[in-house]
Amino acid sequence: MKSSDNDIPITAVWPGKPYPRGATWDGQGVNFALFSENAEKVELAIFDDTGRRERQRVTMRERTDHVWHCYLPEARPGVAYGYYVHGPYKPEEGHRFNPHKLLVDPYAKDFVGELRWNDALYGYTVGHKKEDLSFDRRDSAPYTPKCRVLEAAFTWGEDRRPEIPWHDMVIYELHVRGFSMLNPQVPEPLRGTYAGLGSAPSINYLKRLGVTTVELLPVHSFLNDRYLAEKGLQNYWGYNTLGFFAPEMRYSHSRKVKEFKTMIRSLHSAGIEVILDVVYNHTCEGNQFGPTLSLRGIDNAAYYMLSEQNRRYYADFTGCGNTLNLMHPRVLQMVMDSLRYWVEEMHVDGFRFDLASALARERGRVEHLGGFFDVIRQDPTLNQVKLIAEPWDLGHGGYQVGNFPLGWAEWNDRYRDGMRAYWKGDGGLIGEFATRLTGSSDLYGRSGKRPHASVNFITAHDGFTLHDLVSYNDKHNEANGEDNRDGNNHNLSWNCGVEGPTDDAAVNELRERQKRNMLATLLLSQGVPMLLAGDELGHTQHGNNNAYCQDNEISWLDWSPAPERHALHQFVQKLIALRCSHPTFRRRDFFEGRSLLGSRLKDVLWLKPDGSEMGAAEWEHEHARCLGVYLAGAGLDDVSRHGEPLQDDDFLILFNAHENEIAFHMPPIEGEAWTVQIDTVHPRGEAPPTPHGRGEPYALQGRSLVVLSRPMHAPALPPPSPE
Repeated sequence: MKSSDNDIPITAVWPGKPYPRGATWDGQGVNFALFSENAEKVELAIFDDTGRRERQRVTMRERTDHVWHCYLPEARPGVAYGYYVHGPYKPEEGHRFNPHKLLVDPYAKDFVGELRWNDALYGYTVGHKKEDLSFDRRDSAPYTPKCRVLEAAFTWGEDRRPEIPWHDMVIYELHVRGFSMLNPQVPEPLRGTYAGLGSAPSINYLKRLGVTTVELLPVHSFLNDRYLAEKGLQNYWGYNTLGFFAPEMRYSHSRKVKEFKTMIRSLHSAGIEVILDVVYNHTCEGNQFGPTLSLRGIDNAAYYMLSEQNRRYYADFTGCGNTLNLMHPRVLQMVMDSLRYWVEEMHVDGFRFDLASALARERGRVEHLGGFFDVIRQDPTLNQVKLIAEPWDLGHGGYQVGNFPLGWAEWNDRYRDGMRAYWKGDGGLIGEFATRLTGSSDLYGRSGKRPHASVNFITAHDGFTLHDLVSYNDKHNEANGEDNRDGNNHNLSWNCGVEGPTDDAAVNELRERQKRNMLATLLLSQGVPMLLAGDELGHTQHGNNNAYCQDNEISWLDWSPAPERHALHQFVQKLIALRCSHPTFRRRDFFEGRSLLGSRLKDVLWLKPDGSEMGAAEWEHEHARCLGVYLAGAGLDDVSRHGEPLQDDDFLILFNAHENEIAFHMPPIEGEAWTVQIDTVHPRGEAPPTPHGRGEPYALQGRSLVVLSRPMHAPALPPPSPE
């Protein structure tokens, strides 16, 4: 068997450079650089190509500004490596160095091998009476994945970012594995992989659906939690990061990083953006009882926020045991280097930041203009990509919806909860409903933001799918092995009369209509809509609202044909096409409720069922669940990207969350008759094209939504004033 270049012994060790961090192949050799402020000695361990056998160990003697570095002129791409770091083991002082534990490079761009859970992975002796204050001397290398030096060369060709304007976006949140795992149109070897997502069947599906942007659940390298592995489960979502630079190889058919790049290039060629859901708030090492795999053993006191009362413990604002210490300049630099790497080297178009409030914490408090946001704002690479915050964490003061800086969009859970509650039939919500429908100006308008700062969603990966939202009153998470204790108990769901699957035709028809109601509301609201992958196919998780550990048919999208699936899919296609064809639903600025050209007609008009404008008192009625909104095409006051004035039709949207039919009268506004575009009573939203003139009633069925349109009515100019 031919030997690899990496079988050649390393005989030369040069000083190298402290930057860039990580292992960098420059065409002649490899530079290694690792930050550790409190380490006393650092050893670089070189392994064979499989990562199973250590070939030799190199002491890194150079140290510049707390960065340990060396250059190996004989090393080549593909070499496997890790670090042993020496220093004090004093947990009560925040130090957890253990030179017997092989550590993963925080800047590793590729891995070989997988973690195998063993007690040797812990810096302390598991089961010892002194707990984490004890010290374990077993070598963890046999159980730890090894870093691998990457050859980064890739032919991008004419790849360009689609650069879709915020207000034109339709986001589709998907899981790389779950999206194509059961899709018969995708070649079987590629299912559940980056290549599967980048395949022609997947891209054609996304294009036909009409989405502009895919938001991928975490693809950074992550670990399966030990307690899940012992139960035969998998960490499916991936919010358990091991490496901030390396794509997860479980999703790679070829086991090569370039497969991820090929996927990006293919999606871009179809005009589809890629946003990554990223986890920089915590790592997979957990609390003081977690394993020593990387940052904990490299420099625990620098990389993590520690308790001010006792540095043995971690400040946990994430619910995952630890919180990264972005107050430390080198840790902040690591996060920024990672973000730039994914933009510059991997060509992604933006990021959704998990528990983003944790990134703003300085000395335990959320600082909106803290170091992290200041650095991103001035970074010439990162201030040009899409930045989306999950605007909360689990600590005190962590709920920050509406408070993130300019340039950021946010997941708007106020939108989610308001829309769920309204269509569920809760009373006293029409004011909240109207505010969320028109872009949440109460949250974003006061700080100079635009409607696109609100990423609107009704369902996401965390919680019920849309089908389950209308099929279950309660969560059913027994498959997770936690006696149904996990997952949110407050779902604002309604099972339409029966819990779970049923043969009752009336219940099933109502469930399908409720899905159409919420999808139509979402896609016709101001702001950026986000669809959960599979909602357009009626995907069910059988009532599991926390399927984070279900790497199986519970989470994988079901592509099997069914009439109701096909009808719902066509309905969503129709809605997206309607949204994309009419700038009225994609406004760049908030409605002002102002009069148009001096007439009594406003850019937005809220209507009672009798067709008259709602007054202040009507918004307070507890029983009110029916209203209409008139969107004047003449009220756009916007221009195209080429500077041309935009015009659009007039639209009238009627909402009825009552159980009973209501005769909703067309408003007494001059202009042509109204034509129905969508009525959610019908499976595909189709409705008879009967015209409806001023004052005529429309039979608005219970639990339904109707969209009507007509050519724009330009209000007459007021008469000239006498000279």
